[in-house]
Amino acid sequence: MIRFLAALALMALPAAADPLRLLMVEKEGCVYCKAWDRTIGPGYAASDAGRAAPLMRVDIYGPYPDGLALARRPFVTPTFILLDHGFEVGRLEGHMTAQQFYPALSALLDQAR
Repeated sequence: MIRFLAALALMALPAAADPLRLLMVEKEGCVYCKAWDRTIGPGYAASDAGRAAPLMRVDIYGPYPDGLALARRPFVTPTFILLDHGFEVGRLEGHMTAQQFYPALSALLDQAR
């Protein structure tokens, strides 16, 4: 039922919207979010993963974009949720180095394909 309602909500999204998005859930003052911004963030958009799943940021307390179908509400920052047309494919929770982040995200991208 939840997927059905989410699918109805997604019909209102623009047709040009990227099918894959990486939602970064963060909060003000999160030292691990700042570490991601320093170490991974500057090169993310130009990376293969960044081109496949552009980054979209949201505060952990919301508001969240309309039409998302998440498995559960995030409770750790940062949390990275791979979305395929607004549906959660998978998530990465907590701080990771670039050597951990990119392979883990690649595995999620493979699931979405």
